Amino acid sequence: MSGATDEFEAVIGLEIHVQLSTETKMFCGCRLSFGDEPNVHTCPICLGHPGVLPVPNRRAIEYGLQIAAALECDVAPRSIFHRKNYFYPDNPKAYQISQFDIPLASNGHLGEVRIHRAHLEEDAAKMIHVGTSGRIQGSDTSLVDFNRAGTPLVEIVTEPDLTSGAQVREWGQLLRATVKQLGVSNVNMEEGSLRCDANVSIRPVGSSGLGTKTEMKNMNSFRYLERGVEAEIERQKQLVASGERVVQETLHFDPSSGELHSLRSKEESHDYRYMPEPDLVPLAPDTAMLDAAAASLPELPAARAERYHSELGIQEGAARLLSVETEWAAFFEDVLGSDESIEPRVAANWVTGEFAGELRRQGEQDPADSRVSPKSLGNLVSMVSANRVSHGSAKSVLERMVADGSDPEAIVREQGLEQISDTGELQRIVDAAIEGNAKVAEQVRGGNEKAIGALVGAVMKETRGRADGGEVTRLLRQSLGL
Repeated sequence: MSGATDEFEAVIGLEIHVQLSTETKMFCGCRLSFGDEPNVHTCPICLGHPGVLPVPNRRAIEYGLQIAAALECDVAPRSIFHRKNYFYPDNPKAYQISQFDIPLASNGHLGEVRIHRAHLEEDAAKMIHVGTSGRIQGSDTSLVDFNRAGTPLVEIVTEPDLTSGAQVREWGQLLRATVKQLGVSNVNMEEGSLRCDANVSIRPVGSSGLGTKTEMKNMNSFRYLERGVEAEIERQKQLVASGERVVQETLHFDPSSGELHSLRSKEESHDYRYMPEPDLVPLAPDTAMLDAAAASLPELPAARAERYHSELGIQEGAARLLSVETEWAAFFEDVLGSDESIEPRVAANWVTGEFAGELRRQGEQDPADSRVSPKSLGNLVSMVSANRVSHGSAKSVLERMVADGSDPEAIVREQGLEQISDTGELQRIVDAAIEGNAKVAEQVRGGNEKAIGALVGAVMKETRGRADGGEVTRLLRQSLGL
């Protein structure tokens, strides 16, 4: 069975909804909120009362143009709002105002993934399903909070250019970092400010056709989305290998059990009976709006990663991490700015490696909230580069710095961690280690060079880690006549 499943490859496209950080909703003046009491930010417009007229939110349109510029899309000179008709409790008008055949933007890309379209629309209300164990006893009940109804969204649809769950996670994180860098959304997936659905299909390896796709919905983290996509790829491969066919449907992945559940059959565009919104004129951004959107773009994560790698010599993995996490990029650049002698590659390794790891071990995440300042970390890195402190000792110093914010110089003095710089003193310790481990020394002289590690360990123990490992090895080899 496994050989048969290896004959297929995955084809994945994404649909991402970005909630825009405007002050008011897309077509009315109700304030946006998260966590407020239900149904306190509503009006006749967002509740769909008869006879009301929507008015587009200019700031939402400007934010949409910024996203289009960041994704290098073609902006339509004249786009149209449509009514997407469906009947559901979270949709008081029985239609959603969206864009259909003439979206705001199309034909863009982010990295190697092509962007099919990006369009403006309004969000639906929030459904809250309460079972017999919930707040309302005795029956299954659904509640609706209309605070979210009418929130401005940009929906971004990719071409099916992704091929694995890991690639979906990595690209999704790049998109989230890009949008966050623009300042048009907080892209908080737990709050629903960024929601990602994946369309998954498989095809024979080397084929250019597309198989029947299923849609993965309701993913609130890219880690869960990765797991869900991989589970669905494997499910489809097993189906086809068993002679069964994939049914087009919408699925939900349960991260706690790792199981996939069918929600409903997948709708097609004709199911929504799209029609032009008669109460809104076409959207035609002028040159000034387009120029303003382009001029507002900061250095975006993909460009930052390329600069870090090509200009600063940082390894691609560390460059990607620093570019995607803007807080880490800012901290890294401040570390570099604290001392011109620090090599960027060394600083990047310390920031993304030892420092990030120590923060996690002590239950912290954001470097900006840490007790360790960029200047303090830069000082520690400089001490290691100048061979004043060994790498091992520096890690113990960093542990103390993260815990209480102590100055690295003070910790080194207090604990006597500065490396032995007197070559004569170090030579005496090396000679004593050879004399005290004569059998090991003979093994090394006899050709078992791996045994030299025991001698290095003896010297490091005697010096309490204050010796440079490379210098210790050099002196040992010299003393042993190697």
